[in-house]
Amino acid sequence: MGTRRGLFFGWVGVLLFSGTVVATRFAVRELDATFIALGRALVAAVPWLITLALRTMPAAHGAVIIGLLPMVTSVLAVLRGGERPSPAFWLASAAGLLGILAFASTRGAHGLDRADLLALGAVVLGAIGYCEGGLLAREIPAAHVICWALVLAAPFLVLPMVLTIARTGLSGGPVAWLGFAYVAVMSMFLSFFAFYRAMAEAGIARVSQIQLAQPILSVLWSAAFLGEQIDAATGVAALFVVACVLVTSRTRVRIAYPVPEAP
Repeated sequence: MGTRRGLFFGWVGVLLFSGTVVATRFAVRELDATFIALGRALVAAVPWLITLALRTMPAAHGAVIIGLLPMVTSVLAVLRGGERPSPAFWLASAAGLLGILAFASTRGAHGLDRADLLALGAVVLGAIGYCEGGLLAREIPAAHVICWALVLAAPFLVLPMVLTIARTGLSGGPVAWLGFAYVAVMSMFLSFFAFYRAMAEAGIARVSQIQLAQPILSVLWSAAFLGEQIDAATGVAALFVVACVLVTSRTRVRIAYPVPEAP
């Protein structure tokens, strides 16, 4: 029951995460990227790097690069969380990753430029954050993890944000501010309530694989709200990736050493 409930919360979190690149794309059209990164939740480098990347990178392109996040998180779950996924898990995870990379090639993601490197940096830091947050959520309530993270980070980031506002101002239309509000409240706050609880109940490695579906969802939002083109390759990739996610969610993940149960 706990695993099934955890997977449900994982899907809720990923659904909220999937709107991040689209909302950020709206916000950076009129608001300064550094202000968005610091102000959206007053957290550290992860939103800053992806926000800088999305100034020049299409939302769909950014979404598929972020698709690398589940595999990196799973590796960290093994190294830090003591989780030992089965061979079937790794095969399905690798298949999903290959599906994402093949999908990226159909969206024009050939080679790396500065924006890609920034997005990859966000992937590495994001994986570390997810893994450590999942470990903490085994010991304290998931809501407390993200709230304490924001509280502890705030004093160090208020001054840079004030300096950024003084340099760039705060001129933006309703759409830009709506995008900022989404990433501040939904992407960087409420979504973590669900996602950290999911990792605590169903395992970091297993829940992280649900994020394989995030790029597909993000591309759908990009098509709906940004007018970015969507084609048959997206449908094929969506079905394949969701199948891989379903396989990973049903495989066994062994814990190498005991962990406290989530409250």
